[in-house]
Amino acid sequence: MINSVRNTVLAVANKQNFGYITPADFNLYAKQAQLDLFEDYFYSYSQQLYKQNARRSGSGYADIVKGLEEVIDSFSVISTPSSASAPLYPLPADYYLINSVRYGTREVERVSNNKIIQLSSSNLTAPNATFPAYVLNGNDITVYPDTILTGITLQYIRKPLDPKWTYVSLSGGEPVFDQSNSDYQDFELPESDEPSLVAKILQYAGISIREKDVYQFGVNEETIEQQTQQ
Repeated sequence: MINSVRNTVLAVANKQNFGYITPADFNLYAKQAQLDLFEDYFYSYSQQLYKQNARRSGSGYADIVKGLEEVIDSFSVISTPSSASAPLYPLPADYYLINSVRYGTREVERVSNNKIIQLSSSNLTAPNATFPAYVLNGNDITVYPDTILTGITLQYIRKPLDPKWTYVSLSGGEPVFDQSNSDYQDFELPESDEPSLVAKILQYAGISIREKDVYQFGVNEETIEQQTQQ
């Protein structure tokens, strides 16, 4: 999909001689565009859940919530974190949000720093092996009680891999797409997001080359795409 997206972006940008977008610049814009749309999935999911609970959503092929869940679930990862300083566990570098932490078959409850202090102040409420808890601090989690040193399983949503349009250089000619390159990476979003990716990338390109028409085209295309999804 990435080559199709780039061809469309270049066609729009070059139509009025607005300037050339280098492969390096395109890859930067593509990375940010994908992250924007990725994060939009969670916002849209929240909106559609509200509509579903209000009985304002469809079913079957019109079940938007199900479609959003399928895309988000494609980024779901289950890992077994390990740490030399357990019960402090560093989160994976690609994590976006935590869905659940488990100790064996038990769910580990997430609590705030303030609440863990309150819970731990009493033997009656302090976390134990039967009712464990964890605190999130930056890119680490701390599991309570501190006697839990192994058996932790993490289920999280990872960030999408950075897209990269790779090519072979031709002397005196344009770069030619080469997906056999070792660092080639396509977009990880569904192909249905191609118009939105094009629109987002054109917005970034328009800002970079200071061409109002390119930016505005991207905004208009994104608006149209959003309206069709509502």
